[in-house]
Amino acid sequence: MRFSEAWLRTYVHPPVTTEQLVAQLTMAGLEVDAVEPVAGEFRGVVVGHVLEVEPHPQADRLRVCQVAAGGEAPLTIVCGAPNVTVGMKAPLAVEGAVLPGGMKIGKSKLRGVESFGMLCSARELGLEEGQGGLLALPSDAPVGADLRAYLQLDDVSLEVDLTPNRADCLSVEGVAREVALLNGIDLPAPDQPSSPVSIDATFPVRVEAPEANPRYLGRLIRGVNPQAAAPIWLRERLRRSGLRSLGPVVDATNYILLELGQPLHAFDAAKLQGGIRVRYGVPGETLKLLNDQEVALESDVLVIADEKRPLALAGIMGGADSAVSDATTDIFLECAFFSPTAIMGRARRYGLNTDSSHRYERGVDPELQRRAIERATELLLEIAGGSAGPIVAAESERHLPVRAPIVLRAERVERLLGLSIPQDQTERLLSRLGLKPERQADGWTVTPPGFRFDIAIEADLIEEIGRVYGYDNIPKRSPASHIQLQPTSEAKLDIERVKDLLVDRGYQEAITYSFVDDGLQHRVEPDLESIALKNPISSELAVMRTGLWVGLLDAALKNLNRQQDRVRLFETGLRFTRTGGGIKQEKSLAGLVLGGAHEEQWGEKTRSVDFFDLKADVEAIFRLAGHESAVEFVRGSHPALHPGQNAEIRLAGQALGRLGMLHPRLEAELGFDARVFLFEFAQEPLLTRPVARFASLSKFPQVRRDLAVLVDQAVPVGGLLEAVRALDPRLIRQAFVFDVYQGPGVESGKKSVALGLVIQDKTETLTDARVDTLVSDVLARLSQDFSAKLRD
Repeated sequence: MRFSEAWLRTYVHPPVTTEQLVAQLTMAGLEVDAVEPVAGEFRGVVVGHVLEVEPHPQADRLRVCQVAAGGEAPLTIVCGAPNVTVGMKAPLAVEGAVLPGGMKIGKSKLRGVESFGMLCSARELGLEEGQGGLLALPSDAPVGADLRAYLQLDDVSLEVDLTPNRADCLSVEGVAREVALLNGIDLPAPDQPSSPVSIDATFPVRVEAPEANPRYLGRLIRGVNPQAAAPIWLRERLRRSGLRSLGPVVDATNYILLELGQPLHAFDAAKLQGGIRVRYGVPGETLKLLNDQEVALESDVLVIADEKRPLALAGIMGGADSAVSDATTDIFLECAFFSPTAIMGRARRYGLNTDSSHRYERGVDPELQRRAIERATELLLEIAGGSAGPIVAAESERHLPVRAPIVLRAERVERLLGLSIPQDQTERLLSRLGLKPERQADGWTVTPPGFRFDIAIEADLIEEIGRVYGYDNIPKRSPASHIQLQPTSEAKLDIERVKDLLVDRGYQEAITYSFVDDGLQHRVEPDLESIALKNPISSELAVMRTGLWVGLLDAALKNLNRQQDRVRLFETGLRFTRTGGGIKQEKSLAGLVLGGAHEEQWGEKTRSVDFFDLKADVEAIFRLAGHESAVEFVRGSHPALHPGQNAEIRLAGQALGRLGMLHPRLEAELGFDARVFLFEFAQEPLLTRPVARFASLSKFPQVRRDLAVLVDQAVPVGGLLEAVRALDPRLIRQAFVFDVYQGPGVESGKKSVALGLVIQDKTETLTDARVDTLVSDVLARLSQDFSAKLRD
């Protein structure tokens, strides 16, 4: 909402400066976004009266004018404006004047004729952007008067950013109510204009959708002068509110929109046929709007029509075929109350956002229409003349909104605001808000006015009391409560600790949308059904994600496109899948790596990250959670992963997730130029960890034995380790792999796996014979289970 401070002060004139007024409005919830001067900085400009206009002897486009400026004799002014005429009054910059931008005016000679000043356009004074010739001033403007004082240009425009619930302040009168309230000033009762009815002509009106349009008023006005110009005070108020003058009819309706917050619309009466019908659109109908956009109507879109065709989108925008023009002399003036639900969303459907729809969607006072149409008629007759007919009304009282009384408890006010306000003061605050409080035993019954759609429950009233009382006046108190700290279970691992681990290993946390592109998700998870959104933000965010890989892949591509060739990302979040007719939400942890295994350095050769680098990161996570002995990695199959580098993660035998390299086909389709490795698994089983228990340390020495066995290439190393550890857990403290070899000296199709065994007894020192027996048993078990042979 943009308006002039001077206009506001014609309603209410508090003894505060502009800065104080801005602070008051902002602290009351009407945040002021901008305070801008309404004109450029200039001085020495007065009202001039053109007495004579003669052709310039040396230039066809120039005129030599005699202009009265309030002195003893007129001044000779050379002017090139095409609209300069004898008798007009216009701004005159006299010698010594300074215009916006620092331009100084002095005596000059133009093509041999001396000029003692300059007649000015609105653009030259910083009033308007266009170049429409000299700024024409009213005929009664006092000659020689200072222009800034005459036009009240020492003024500012205030731009207020209103929250959607404060539609009552989408007018100068509404803001004036707030200013009067905040300063304890009585706002004069609004005028109730009544324009004289001088003709009997009417135009029939029929409302076929009273639930959407419970009140519709219309009036014929004949004989208006379409060439009439609105007075400068009105044009200036429009300009300072961000609107330009578009003719007497549009200027009058726009002015009432800004003044009262009630949208109006004028039709060219000569273009209407039969009568006005307020109805819903018929599929297949089209309407050309004032902005030349042609829209296809639908059955839930309210339209204003005549007996032949639709004329306007109700509450949004008029149609081009019934618009007023420079030749219009008879108009039909419309003023209506439309239900917010009937207008809500319709403008956005057609890519529109108009002043009318902005107000109707948020709520217009249902009692304002008669006053608004009378005020618009009065203003239009004053500007353009004409004769007004009687108001034709189509109303459905039972469909008009009714403001139900609200019970307000004094005890509840004190409890929520944290202070005790005297009841008399509370009543005064409520009355000044336009509410109607009635004293009850424990509080009040309050009926909100028609213009406050946002007040519906007791908490709304308390919010209003606190807002008007002043947030700065509410004492600051530390909350007091009895808090009992809950014990933290050692069996639960905090996901933040896992995040810290990944950050320590060079990852960065990513937060991606839960909505993803359906096509990409289908390529990554073709076996899972996507959950489509009913109202997606865009086609790229049309379905819920079934896993976190889609978002991470997109983030990785964006990094690569910005010359980041080493990427390590992880994300924690929800994935959404269909189960048994419902939707399952599961917390997941996922990661992505590509590029170099290490940052570029001198101490180690650069190499690309591989499957085992990623597996080491995943194993570190499970080690942190105490699951290193329960987690296993088995060969897996997933359409998004390379079939040869694809593992399923299992915890205590249960499938938890997977890791592997992105499938080469998908890698090429997405545009990656480096190998990409991914992991993802469910969070909850990971975060439930075994509680650590103390075990006594053995005082006897440990023994290490290394074995190199030959096994088939397909034998998983994890299986070898599991078999070794299970043989005698009491003695075999550790079993690990320290080398895997394939090449010369090893039979084709085989591999050599070097195992390290750490052997220790808690009760006695091990002898060589006992250790040798245990090693023999290990070799026998590996030979039996995996056909392993000791390598020579």
